[in-house]
Amino acid sequence: MKFSYTYFLTNKNKTVLYTGATGNLKNRIKLHIEGKGAKFTKKYSAFELVYYEKFEKYEDAFSREKQLKAWRKSWKWDLIKKFNPGLKNLYLEL
Repeated sequence: MKFSYTYFLTNKNKTVLYTGATGNLKNRIKLHIEGKGAKFTKKYSAFELVYYEKFEKYEDAFSREKQLKAWRKSWKWDLIKKFNPGLKNLYLEL
């Protein structure tokens, strides 16, 4: 079964958050790292994957992305810290 994902990327200083949705998480993060993803991630060097959610339908991942984008930054960080208390770069574990 193919899954879709909603995810957060941050920079090494953990000062910015990028929210995205994709059908291929590992490949999409690789594109961000190579500078071929969003302009925001390239500009702010937001390449560390700190959070992701898995969905069976892309529509659900896309809806969740829109929902998360509307959240306050503090709420996003609270969600991330519950999922990934050490704020490890999860891309290294994919």
